[in-house]
Amino acid sequence: MFEYELHHIRTAELIREAQNHRLAQEALRGRRAARRAARRESVQQDTEGRAHSRRPRRYPFTRPA
Repeated sequence: MFEYELHHIRTAELIREAQNHRLAQEALRGRRAARRAARRESVQQDTEGRAHSRRPRRYPFTRPA
């Protein structure tokens, strides 16, 4: 009987952990979606385009031998 109760306690604990994990993932997805929407909105308002690209700049001089 004791093992049976431990099993139910552990099962309830795992279910709570899974619910907390799902809630955290949902909050994370919401924050990412809000960031994407804000970025999309700022790009639409930007009339001149991006000033910087993500590509690193090339070295202005030739490489030493």
